[in-house]
Amino acid sequence: MPTIETGLATLILTAVFGYLIGSVPFGVLVTKFMGLGDLRKIGSGNIGATNVLRTGNKGAALATLLLDGGKGAVAVLIARALAGEDAAQIAGLAAFLGHLFPVWLGFKGGKGVATFLGILLALAWPVGIAACLTWLVTALITRISSLSALVAAALAAGWAGILGHPEMVWLTVILGTLVFYRHSANIERLLARTEPKIGKK
Repeated sequence: MPTIETGLATLILTAVFGYLIGSVPFGVLVTKFMGLGDLRKIGSGNIGATNVLRTGNKGAALATLLLDGGKGAVAVLIARALAGEDAAQIAGLAAFLGHLFPVWLGFKGGKGVATFLGILLALAWPVGIAACLTWLVTALITRISSLSALVAAALAAGWAGILGHPEMVWLTVILGTLVFYRHSANIERLLARTEPKIGKK
């Protein structure tokens, strides 16, 4: 029978594993591989898919979106398979923190939207789908990526509760709060009506 120490060690290893996966800066790697330059010196300097789109290469942006979302999902799914649901949630949070504060880039990472959505999809796909649709509908109406992310983050905990996944409400609250924190500059520009729209260089 597993001891408390064994369980704690497993959760710690799960957190480290999730963080390291989340820390992989796919936006930087994709743009470098495709000869698009250093993403940190392009547009907003952010390492996410929205900034990759500012290079004009939609394929690179799509690849970054899928990879950033995928690393969050992979962290959750592997942790769940090996150590259960608590480990899955810890791995998801750790992967998100890894994207926001990656050790490979001096702890200066992205805003985590794709990774956030990937985590939700892996934890409970109905909640993830609802969050993705929230982002998509807001983006279609406003054409503003940051606002779409904020609306999706704000409603995620509600979707978790409504769709029958109360066990992940607190995690979605934490992740959503971090999304808002990382979008503080965007919020200022939204209030000033100077936030650029999707695809604008």
